[in-house]
Amino acid sequence: MQFTIKKDNILHVLQKIQGLTGRTTNLAITRNVLIKAENDSITLTATDLDTGFEGIYPAVVTEEGVIAIHSRKLYEIVRDFPSDEIHMMELENRWLEISNDTVQYNIVCANPDDFPETSFTEDITYFEMESAALKKMIERNLMIAGDSGDTRAHMNSSFFEKIFEEQVNRVRLVSTDGSRLSLAECIIDKEIQMPPESGVLIPKKELNEVVKFLDLDSTVMIGIEQNRLVIKKDTETIIVRLVEGEFPAYGAIFNAEIKNIFKADREKLLMMLKRMSILSSQDYKGAMFKFEKNRLKVTTTNPEIGESKEEMDIEFDGEPIEISFNPKYFIETLNAIEDDKISARIIDHERPCLVEGEKDRTFLSAIMPMRV
Repeated sequence: MQFTIKKDNILHVLQKIQGLTGRTTNLAITRNVLIKAENDSITLTATDLDTGFEGIYPAVVTEEGVIAIHSRKLYEIVRDFPSDEIHMMELENRWLEISNDTVQYNIVCANPDDFPETSFTEDITYFEMESAALKKMIERNLMIAGDSGDTRAHMNSSFFEKIFEEQVNRVRLVSTDGSRLSLAECIIDKEIQMPPESGVLIPKKELNEVVKFLDLDSTVMIGIEQNRLVIKKDTETIIVRLVEGEFPAYGAIFNAEIKNIFKADREKLLMMLKRMSILSSQDYKGAMFKFEKNRLKVTTTNPEIGESKEEMDIEFDGEPIEISFNPKYFIETLNAIEDDKISARIIDHERPCLVEGEKDRTFLSAIMPMRV
């Protein structure tokens, strides 16, 4: 194998795959990236056994071949390489020479035959969506991190499903940790082909890797093959292994009573709650929210540190109500909303507060009250 490639053509992807190749698996070979040179390009393949990545990049290939090299070391070499063009040539006994006129590395490589299979069948029906929209959906879900100590599938995964209502196709991504729920969706112009089941569970740790490869100015093709989610964009493909399990029924959240609605300036409320959360700690996370006519008062008390209180004007014409919430959940929700004003529905001490942008209805957060 022998080829020459421009540094800028592979540096970005070598950086992105470090999250995959840096994970510990039961196969040491997964710490390597597979390089296959043929025709006028090279193909880079990486996997952590749950997520696979494959990308094709232009190169001047003088001898075809395939080799597996340590991903982190290759990234560091390419990152700090002094020239734009990098020459790679396979030597005897699976050594790889990486060089230019002044620099030369000779690196021991692994047997490419030991690299796990990451391919998928081409018999998949895809639907297209904006890469930026998918990226936003994932980021709005990942604010609810998976619980590493909880083995339930739905606590460490996001629920991906299609919704068909009033001649409109949507895809929806939902996450929960038991104390809150995040729902993000996107309208798709064409028919969406997904399995007949109600939806699929995608591990959050894999979504953390997927989002790294999503651009803001392109489209992606999405398909589901048996127990795998396939995302294709231009010359790159990501394959994610789905998990089995059921996601809790969450539809009842939307059927809550339409009362005690308040509206507020998003930025002002965000900064207020950031100030109120300064005194929070692991043992004292809550704050008391007191809603009165066109007024919100928030009070925090931490016996170990002190107390604070602040109030602001809001739009509220419901019955006065006082409920405890975790300000951190509101802060993360407000950071995910792009509208200048937010709209929220307070029900009672037992049911969640529903928060969304005043105009943008593609994102909804449900936040459970805290027990006092």
